[in-house]
Amino acid sequence: MKILFVHQNFPGQFLHLAPALKARGHECLALTDLANSRASEIPVMKYKHQPEAVDPAATRLGRNYTQMSDRGVTVARAAMQMRNQHNYVPDVIFAHSGWGEPLFLKEVWPEARLLIYAEFYYRGRGADVGFDTEFNPPGFDQVMIAQGRAAHLGQALLHADAGLSPTFWQASTYPPALRRMIDVIHDGVNTDVCRPNPEATFTLPGGRLVRAGDEVLSFVNRNLEPYRGYHIFLRALPEVLAARPDAQVVLVGGDEVSYGGTPKGQKGWKETILNEVRDRLPMDRVHFVGKLPYDQFVSLMQVTRTHAYLTYPFVLSWSMIEAMACGAHVVASRTRPVEEVIVHGQNGTLVDFFDVPAWSATLIEALANPAAARPLRDAARATALAHYDLKTRCLPRLVKWVEGFGPG
Repeated sequence: MKILFVHQNFPGQFLHLAPALKARGHECLALTDLANSRASEIPVMKYKHQPEAVDPAATRLGRNYTQMSDRGVTVARAAMQMRNQHNYVPDVIFAHSGWGEPLFLKEVWPEARLLIYAEFYYRGRGADVGFDTEFNPPGFDQVMIAQGRAAHLGQALLHADAGLSPTFWQASTYPPALRRMIDVIHDGVNTDVCRPNPEATFTLPGGRLVRAGDEVLSFVNRNLEPYRGYHIFLRALPEVLAARPDAQVVLVGGDEVSYGGTPKGQKGWKETILNEVRDRLPMDRVHFVGKLPYDQFVSLMQVTRTHAYLTYPFVLSWSMIEAMACGAHVVASRTRPVEEVIVHGQNGTLVDFFDVPAWSATLIEALANPAAARPLRDAARATALAHYDLKTRCLPRLVKWVEGFGPG
């Protein structure tokens, strides 16, 4: 088959799938943004998107749709050029719907089967909107804004042949009429790479080496922000570090904003939240390491005694399952995306997202008694192997799913 992947930051969620399909003899190609410089073993075509400025006063709730559909038009024009100049017609298109890219691809290639990576559907209630009243006060305006943000997501799936979500909870955010179009298969975790390693080491800023078994508490996200509970974790730390004088804390993540709004006067949340508790923290034991190369992230997950993970009711991070695959004791927020994977007391520990004293107490206990967490760590690894293993479970299912939409 000719398979076209469309993702503004390719390979993105297609990191493993696209090469696997290529290895099976399919002709794979990707269409991505010119600004995307990520390496790929799949041939890539690029489109140049220069969006016009949007006037919020004029577009109001349509601002998001205007921005997404503008990108969709750019992508459709690039697709038309591929068809007219190179006679390129794919059998299957697999596109992420998050940025509007697939909106008009059926107008260019009506004969192609269009598959949508349906990561999340914005909702006015029951998900991220209004969950954290400190940064997102509930109100009808927020409900309407969220519904407005979903317009392009619904349109993309309505014009597609099928959708795919990585978790059942993420699929459940779509309205029933669209949910029926969505299958659920996780992207998968490479458990050969993400595995326990008693010989693992990690170098802290300043050069100190920590090893598996040392008292290390980790927190990982793409960016340090409220959507991923950075504020809750940091507010819990003073009590934790006072009770555990030998503990070292490693925070992985950038200082930009991936989700939600920005703090006033700051580009990111790192300093804003840190300033609340800085005078109560032994900063020589709190290590902000920024964004790590993947091999260093894996080493940290193999070293960590306790890994804290929090999220709003939103997209579940790969890093949580990767930590489980490494055999980490994950202490996570009792939110619905997490509860699909972690059962409290069986393969991890759950804490109410907003209960800062409970976070402090739970993290103290986890750091103080690593032996008690051994069954949880073993079960976490077993969960990753049974349900999220890339090679034996997820990738074969993904390949079969895509191939099922081929000609004939």
